[in-house]
Amino acid sequence: MRILFLIYIGVWTTSCGTNGPVKEYSETDATFNQLVWYDEFDQETLDTTKWSAVIGDGCPELCGFGNNELQYYTDAPENVKISDGNLVIQAKRDTLGSASYTSAKLISRGKGDWKYGRFEFRARIPNGKGTWPALWMMPSMERNIKWPDDGEIDIMEHVGYDPGVVHGAIHTKSYNGMLGTQKVDSLRVETASDEFHVYALEWESDRLVWYIDETRFFELRKEVLNEEDWVFDKPFHLIMNLAVGGNWGGRYGVDASAFPQTLEVDYVRVYQ
Repeated sequence: MRILFLIYIGVWTTSCGTNGPVKEYSETDATFNQLVWYDEFDQETLDTTKWSAVIGDGCPELCGFGNNELQYYTDAPENVKISDGNLVIQAKRDTLGSASYTSAKLISRGKGDWKYGRFEFRARIPNGKGTWPALWMMPSMERNIKWPDDGEIDIMEHVGYDPGVVHGAIHTKSYNGMLGTQKVDSLRVETASDEFHVYALEWESDRLVWYIDETRFFELRKEVLNEEDWVFDKPFHLIMNLAVGGNWGGRYGVDASAFPQTLEVDYVRVYQ
C-alpha cells in the first residue's frame, strides 16, 4: 500500500477516540503489499508450524519474566484454543507451581522471523484490572537475547487499570522501561475490549510507524535515537500473550473477581 502522511494541527479525533495534540509526520513511499505470512485461525487447532507455546513462569532463570508477573503459561486448551475462527488466549485463576493464575504465550521464533515489513493483528483485548495483554516482537538470535540492549518492539500493550488506552513502544539499551526512558505513545480506543481492532506496525530501515485501524498514532525515526540504540536492523519474531499482574499490569493490584479474561485474535498478517 502507498501511504501518504499529512501534517495536521490541533487535536484529532478518530473512530478510536482522541489522543491529544497531533504530531507532525512526513511522507513515505513505503510499500508493503505482498502477503508473505499469515494465520487466519480458521483451523480446528493451533497451527504449530507457525507458533510455539511458552511453558512455565520464567523460573528458574527469570521468575515472573522479570516483571513480577503472576501467571504460569501453559498450552492447555483452557488457556489457548481456536474457537469460531479466533485464537483465544484465556487467563484464569488457577494454581500451578507457585503461580495463582494460568494463561498462554505464543511465539513465532524459528517459524516466522522478519526484518522489515507491515505486521497486523486484528484483536479484541480484555479489560479486567490486573490484565496485561501484549502483541509484540523480539529479536530472533542464535545466542541468548540481552534485554534491553538487543531491542523490543511493542505493537500493542494495554493494562487493565487504564481501560481503553493502548500503547506502542520500543525498548533499547538507553530507552527502556526499567529506566523509564522507553519511547512510547498511546491512543484511546474506547471499544478496545468490546470490538475487534487492527493493531499494526510498519517497520522500515530508518523508522517505525504504529497504527490502530486506519489511525497512525506513533512514529519513531532512526535519526532521533542514539546510533547504538537503533537495533532494528535484524530479524524479529512475533509474540502474543496475556500476562496477569506484574510491575505495570499489577501496579494497582489485581481484581481476582474479574477473571477469567480473554485476548482474542482474529488474524495475524505479515506483508513485505
